[in-house]
This record gives sequence, C-alpha cells and structure tokens, in this order.
Amino acid sequence: MYDDYKKLLEDLKSHSHFRSLKDFESKDEKYIYYKGKKLLNLSSNNYLNFADNKKITEEFLEYANGEYSFGSASSRLLTGTLPVYDELENLLSNLYNKDVTLLFNSGYHANVGISSALNQKGDVIFSDKLNHASIIDGMRLSEGKFFRFPHNDMEALEKLLIRERENYKNAFIITESVFSMDGDIENLEKIVELKKKYNCYMIIDEAHAFGVFGEKGLGVAESLGIIDDIDLIVGTFGKSVGSMGAFAVGSRILIDFLINKARSFIFSTALPPINIAFSKWIIENKFPKTIEKRKRMLSIAKKMGSQSQIIPVVIGDNKDTVDLCDILFHNGYFTLPIRPPTVPVGTSRIRLSLTCDIEENELSLLMEKINESLLVKQAK
Repeated sequence: MYDDYKKLLEDLKSHSHFRSLKDFESKDEKYIYYKGKKLLNLSSNNYLNFADNKKITEEFLEYANGEYSFGSASSRLLTGTLPVYDELENLLSNLYNKDVTLLFNSGYHANVGISSALNQKGDVIFSDKLNHASIIDGMRLSEGKFFRFPHNDMEALEKLLIRERENYKNAFIITESVFSMDGDIENLEKIVELKKKYNCYMIIDEAHAFGVFGEKGLGVAESLGIIDDIDLIVGTFGKSVGSMGAFAVGSRILIDFLINKARSFIFSTALPPINIAFSKWIIENKFPKTIEKRKRMLSIAKKMGSQSQIIPVVIGDNKDTVDLCDILFHNGYFTLPIRPPTVPVGTSRIRLSLTCDIEENELSLLMEKINESLLVKQAK
C-alpha cells in the first residue's frame, strides 16, 4: 500500500525537490530562531515587521480591550458578518475611492474565487504566464477560456488580443503587480492602454505591493496613479499587514456578483472578528507611519538590483541552491530554496525578502557568500 506515493516521494528526494515542514523554536519581527541559532529572516513576507511583533500585539490587545471574539463560527452569508467587517471594507473602499470591498479568507481564496466566478462560459481571461498558482487554479475551475501570455510581454499580449478578443463576450486581463518570485513589476500602464483599446476588464493582484508601494501603501497602482482605471484590485493582509485574509475592491456590480458566485467566499467560515479588527487597526493607525521606512527598504532593494523588496538570486540547479541556503544558515541568515514547480525548471533560486527594519550593512556578508557561491558555480 502507498507504493506509488513512496516512489514519487523518493524521486523528489533524489532531485532535491522534497519539501518538509520546519520546527522553528520562535520568531520575532526580524529574526527566526531555528536549530539553536538566531537567524536574520529573509524568507518571510513580513515586509513592515508587524507580524510576530510583541509591542504591536500588546498595543492592539490593549486597544481591543476584549471586544472581539476569536471565532466567527459561520460564513459571511449566514451569521459571520459583524460591524467590524463592514468597517474594514468601508475603510478600504474609501482609501481606493471604489464602490465597495469584499473580504476573503486568504489571497488564495480571493484569486480562486474571482477567476472561477467571473470567467463564465463564452468569456476569456488573458493572464501573465508567471501569475500566482491561485490565479491559475481559478482559471482552470472557470467555465470560460483562458490564454497565458509571456511574462510582462506587452507585444505578445496585444497579438493575443488582436487574434482572440472578438471571439468572446467578456474579456479579463489579469496580472500581479509585483511578482513574488522575480520581484519585478508588470507594465500596468500599458495594460491599462490595452484594456481600453480592446474593451477588457482589468484585474490586478497587489498582494506583494499592498503596504509597500504608494504614499498610502495601496500598491503599485496608487504609485502610478491608475487606480481608477482598474476594475478589480486584490490585496492581502497576510504580508505587509502581518495579519490574515484578503480583499477585492471595485465596482458594486462585480462585488455583488462575487458575493453570489465566488464559491471560496460563499462556502468558507468567516475570519475571526479579532483578526479583522487587527487588520483594520494596522491599516488605519500604522500604515501612515511607515512611509520613510518603506522608501528606505525599496532604496536598499534597488541597490541590489531589484524593482521591489523581493530580490531573486537565481542559482539554477536544485542541489546548488539547497547547498547555498545551508552555507547562509551557518553564517546567520535564514533563506529557503525556491524550486520547481514554484519556478521554471533550471531556475531554482533563493528569494531574498527584505523587511523595513533590515539595515544595508546586515546584507554585506550575505552578498559576499552568495557571490562566492556563484563564482564557484561558474568555475565548474
């Protein structure tokens, strides 16, 4: 029994693909404690250092004063909506100057629900080839057609639109703004141009940009001044906010449709009220105080060759990548190997994820060790 699964697992191990859960001793907002070592954490999405932050937690709990429960016990469409949910949704709608907002339990729930619900029979999605798995899964679950264009290739996207747009009723262009494995930014201004030219809806996932880009921390769309041109913006609370959950903000028609058709929303128990309250409190009270820290973090990233706080170091081979992570571990850095299917075969990498309290000088030894490893690889 289980022989087929055992063989598949052994194959993963032989190709340095096998993954396992790690038993961390503890974490704080900047470091992770693992195997008896204190390590600078460069593998989290805790960009503003609000997660695992004792001071922030204590301050919030004092503010909450026992008002919010730790469980909702129901979906939003049953008894899972309380005033704090409406307050967070209204806050986001006002920040984005959009009609209405809908909360989801995670970014995965949001993207799966949106793509699968909106893309009806006779409709089509044009999706960046490197979009997150949650967007891909949603497209696969939909009744409509979808095409994937080469990453950030606007010429290829337009050729697809010329060839296919007239064959479908509703068309959606879906992309991330900041890509989680490459750290680069999509040409959103060109997509706005194409969506208008070919009569498409535009949906962007700002998961890794929300809280980092823009004066208010609303994302790349805010920094480019194109929020009004985008039909649906998705963001998450599990990264910069240091909380849990996600949201979609847009027109009332689209949000009402999702309330009625997005299965990941309809059939999920709502997030706990205390979690919703924490997300609202962070966005309202802490985001405005992070502007200078965010700018400094992005400045450091730019010096390291990235457009965002995510810095990919592509190694190529799985084993070489795993070995480099081990070297960095022994030098005080916690990094993780990113391997297929998360990234294309032959592009295994370390994904350095900066947070706003990391100092530039803390990264000097890290880059020294990475460069040594790359030189050794080139000499082979």
